Amino acid sequence: MTEEKLRLDQIRQDYQKGALQEEETGNDPVVFFEKWFQEALLAEAEEANAMVLSTIDSGHRLHSRVVLLKGLEDGSFHFFTNYESAKARQMDFHSQVAALFFWKELERQVRLEGRVEKLPVEVSTAYFNSRPIGSRISAIASPQSQVITGREVLEEKIRVLETKSESEIVRPESWGGYKIIPDYMEFWQGRRSRLHDRIAFKKKGSGIWEKYRLAP
Repeated sequence: MTEEKLRLDQIRQDYQKGALQEEETGNDPVVFFEKWFQEALLAEAEEANAMVLSTIDSGHRLHSRVVLLKGLEDGSFHFFTNYESAKARQMDFHSQVAALFFWKELERQVRLEGRVEKLPVEVSTAYFNSRPIGSRISAIASPQSQVITGREVLEEKIRVLETKSESEIVRPESWGGYKIIPDYMEFWQGRRSRLHDRIAFKKKGSGIWEKYRLAP
């Protein structure tokens, strides 16, 4: 049996699950994001709160990874990480970031760009304490982004931490949250024959959002 050669240029999918008109997006992109996010949850989109976060390092190289949206308040998008991680160092260098949500079940994606700020300590502590105990222990044990000699280094730290009482498992100062304050948001709905719908919002100096349609 001859193995058929993989042809990337032949992989295609014609999107036809929806359409997007300017009038349905309203005047506030964060409010419209909440609507789309709820629809993603109802559609049981896998990891609906997963977003690709892109940052810039001191050498002006771009880096991307998936993080989880854990809050949406006052028009800002919240996530949590280690403050000594590579992405945290990059955000210390350059506060401008970009994020991307993709919900394949609805053939939709949302882009946002803006600046990041650290969340207040009390917000980070409250969220840390709400996590499963295993996740709290892992956050303490992992020197995120640092080189380690092997997985056994982490597993040994976990074993030691698991002997402690839950009251001793407290948020380290090196772990906490950020909020993205967007000044650009774009909503993309897949359409047939690649003639997709793209509605973008850009925040003007007055704080008012300007809305326009982009060619696909």
